[in-house]
Amino acid sequence: MQLRTLWQKLAAPIDPPLMTMSLILLGFALLVVSSASAERLGAQFFNMLIALLVMRVTAQISPQKLMYFALPVFVGGLLLLVAVALFGDVSKGARRWLNLGFMRIQPSEIMKIAMPLMLAWYFQRHETYLRLREYVVAALILLLPVGLIAKQPDLGTAILVLAAGFYVIFLAGLSWKVLAGLVVSAVAMAPLAWSMMRDYQKSRILTLLDPEADPLGKGFHIIQSTIAIGSGGILGKGWGQGTQAQLEFIPERHTDFIFAVLSEEFGLIGSTLLLILYALLIGRGMMIAANAPTLFTRLLAGSITLIFFTYAFVNMGMVSGILPVVGIPLPFVSYGGTSLTTLFLGIGILMSIHKHRMLVQK
Repeated sequence: MQLRTLWQKLAAPIDPPLMTMSLILLGFALLVVSSASAERLGAQFFNMLIALLVMRVTAQISPQKLMYFALPVFVGGLLLLVAVALFGDVSKGARRWLNLGFMRIQPSEIMKIAMPLMLAWYFQRHETYLRLREYVVAALILLLPVGLIAKQPDLGTAILVLAAGFYVIFLAGLSWKVLAGLVVSAVAMAPLAWSMMRDYQKSRILTLLDPEADPLGKGFHIIQSTIAIGSGGILGKGWGQGTQAQLEFIPERHTDFIFAVLSEEFGLIGSTLLLILYALLIGRGMMIAANAPTLFTRLLAGSITLIFFTYAFVNMGMVSGILPVVGIPLPFVSYGGTSLTTLFLGIGILMSIHKHRMLVQK
């Protein structure tokens, strides 16, 4: 009886559909990581345990407390980004890490959750009367950390933070006319944006258009990954039997390009199964957002769920050669502790919103 009571307390905030799909994705991840880089399997299993613990703790926190922490977390993350710009460690030409002495942190990861928290809190405070001014202020709040992250440079994380904030602004009721104007403005400013890009960023776009122009250099990543995806066929070559992966033709095969390994070894069937799992996870998240009782929880749940979509879409797009390579991992599958923990932090927030939906006053 005591064990049953303990289990009920532990499982209380867990949403069964989200938990089931998350665990299946983690099982998929262990299978692919063990093939792509067997020596990292133990470390990834440890990363998963930490991520699940973070999810479990976050699921216990009520949305009211999450809203209370929104501003301090955002301001703290912003100060850490400024500290990175001033004192951060430089690695491979990028200044992304902050050395605290006993550990190194990447503050830009904090913004993936802090940004939707902050903007959802902001719109909740102005819910009674949303004017164009509120959307402009929200855009400025968004662009400040995105600019700091892009300057590091870390284009992949900047895209994810920008998407997270944009989803909140869009879901808060941004007019389609304003959105159309933004699209037109972005297209008009493309030449200016191109002139401000660094050489390696320009080369990524040019490589996307013609990877064969430098097949042994900048085009190597895309060429090898597309070969791996195509060679997998319908059924795949089998676990551990992918030639592109096992002969190390696929770069970063355990992180950013793990989808190529999955496609080569498990084929179209394995890739389709992964897409179905993502679709179910995103569908469940959108259901939680639709049933959330307050503007804050609706915006937060919707933004987090759409970030899962952005992760998957951008990663699979760059690996298959339809988007530039920007260094975004495949959600829940790629090796790595920081991104996995951030993703499960988002899962925990969704579980919290679902659990407390009847306790929050409209």
